[in-house]
Amino acid sequence: MTGPAPRVVEALNRALHRLFDERPTLHLLGEDVLDPYGGAFKATRGLSTRHPGRVLTTPLSEGGIAGVAGGLALAGDEAVVEMMFGDFAALAFDPVLNLISKSVTMYGERVPMPVVVRCPVGGNRGYGPTHSQSVQKHFLGIPNLALYETTPFHDPYALLKEGLDRGPSMLFEDKVLYTRRLYRDGVVDGHFAFQLLGGPAGWAHVAPADGGPADVVLLCPGGMAHRAIEAAHLLRERGATVHLLVPARLHPLDLEPVLPLITGARLVAVAEESTEGGTWGADVAARIHRQAWAELRAPVLLLSSADSVVPTAPHLEAEVLLGAPRIAAELGRALPEIAPTPVRPTAVEEAGRLAGVPVVMPKLNNNDTAYLVLEWHVPDGGYVEEGEPLLDVETSKAVEEITAPASGYLRVLAQTGSELGVAEPLAELFAAPQDEPAPAELPAEEPESAAPADRTYRLDRVQQGTAAVVTRAHREVPAAFAAVEVRVDAALERLRAVSEETDAEVGLPELLVRAVAAARPAFPHLFGTLLDERTVELADRADIAVTVDAGNGLYTPVLRDCAARPLAELADDLMEFRLKAYRGEFTAGELSGGALTVSLNLEPGVLLVRPIVMWPQLCMVSIAGPVRRLVPSDDGPVAANVVTLGLAHDHRVVNGRDAVAFLRTVAEGLSDPQQLAKLTD
Repeated sequence: MTGPAPRVVEALNRALHRLFDERPTLHLLGEDVLDPYGGAFKATRGLSTRHPGRVLTTPLSEGGIAGVAGGLALAGDEAVVEMMFGDFAALAFDPVLNLISKSVTMYGERVPMPVVVRCPVGGNRGYGPTHSQSVQKHFLGIPNLALYETTPFHDPYALLKEGLDRGPSMLFEDKVLYTRRLYRDGVVDGHFAFQLLGGPAGWAHVAPADGGPADVVLLCPGGMAHRAIEAAHLLRERGATVHLLVPARLHPLDLEPVLPLITGARLVAVAEESTEGGTWGADVAARIHRQAWAELRAPVLLLSSADSVVPTAPHLEAEVLLGAPRIAAELGRALPEIAPTPVRPTAVEEAGRLAGVPVVMPKLNNNDTAYLVLEWHVPDGGYVEEGEPLLDVETSKAVEEITAPASGYLRVLAQTGSELGVAEPLAELFAAPQDEPAPAELPAEEPESAAPADRTYRLDRVQQGTAAVVTRAHREVPAAFAAVEVRVDAALERLRAVSEETDAEVGLPELLVRAVAAARPAFPHLFGTLLDERTVELADRADIAVTVDAGNGLYTPVLRDCAARPLAELADDLMEFRLKAYRGEFTAGELSGGALTVSLNLEPGVLLVRPIVMWPQLCMVSIAGPVRRLVPSDDGPVAANVVTLGLAHDHRVVNGRDAVAFLRTVAEGLSDPQQLAKLTD
């Protein structure tokens, strides 16, 4: 297949259209489902225009909507019900429980009830307590009622078709998943692949592309899949192998296709967004214990969101809902508990007899050979448990937290503010308190009377990391600057067309990244790294960092292989970066490895931006906001949209002539019709 895979909501819309074409007795009921609105999330777009009379917009009465759907099914028709938000399915609980599901078997013979109730569910959208819940568990175990959930691996058509044929059923659709694209051709990313097991509505098995047995088998519904994959990447960096199992049908659950995978793992876990208690995950764990207890290495680990309503504020919402960092942390903590019994004393026991357990500077990315010690979380001489936060260090792209490799009493060896290379000693951990004073001490806290509380504040960790990078860049990089002006009317018109063709919000940021990436073959030294005063290491592909600031700190996540990927995929990644910046959820891997950085400053009124060079890179490109003004032409002055491109460059490697030539090449990509066509195909 060519072109980007469809987004989940697009695939859902296509599935509904196909079912309506195939089934003349099918109806759809819901609030605001008629065109041009097409439902709150546009899943029903175009249906009422194509099938008038079979798509019925309803009053605000979820109980009434479900009751009518049940009546249609009893009369021999079929119905799909759309709940505007899954939270409101509570109002339809009575007809689902007492009419639709019971009618199948309470009349002395089996009665077909082809009804699917669609429910948008889940948080991470800032919709607040009454529009963000995961209500799947409340419908679990109702006789005759099947439960499905959309995933990035399964075709929604298969789920809706099976749900109608076996009816009645409910289809839960994670709202964040709507904007994600389906995975296809068995590929998740550069490290993970997937295959479907147990039929089109069965399981997706996600595993490392290079194979290998599973340390962890993680089961989760489709709405949790991206967070689980991200957690698998985090654990992969720590040397643990994760296999992911995602079912499309939550209930009744068929474990047979995946039991051999489950029984071979060191740890089995279930992750879901709902709060704990009577959950799908608990039911899965009970079934696994019943069918495979003798072969499990430990009880199934259950991971859920916090016992709380879902807050509206994004930072509080992120604290409540189960996310990738917590999944990785919980799995990481559980793995040592089921590791083979050690044949030698533990690290702390050895520390008590011999010397302290060393804490050394780890290798955090491939760009840096040294990192800055920012802050110790444990005072010198204090006690810390294994796995607890020990200190923060700053890399060239992020602030990273280092945890204690063992439990013990801390002796600090590296002072705050010092820069250490990989494997250099940071501290030691001892089984008992040490009498000898440590050579380094934590800085004393400022007295409360130093300044009025309302006139001072402490920089957060993200801003401290930004400040450290900027300071280092100004100290070490002899930067120069060049700028050119570019007319972008043709680019804006073409981008509007691409957005309509791909249903992706494609704009100048994505086009600029592609134009910069396309210039790499002609200007490879701009994408290099200065290893010493005479040696430049060239990048093997255009991995480009972009600046993202959602109001809680500046991040520079990296778009990978930008020259080879379509604009729509870059737009998807940028949208995901903005969401992660909003929640502050970036991993070190996402913030490292860029060969060059693009600074995005497209706010109205921004005329020119002079960026820094992000060590160890050699260049940063900037773009300012479009400005409408008169520009010369063959027919005299005309009104046009123009932007200013800037290039900060390391003068040790890049000369002014190369900088201007590079900017002109990038500018052609934003203005020349032939170059635009190549970059946007």
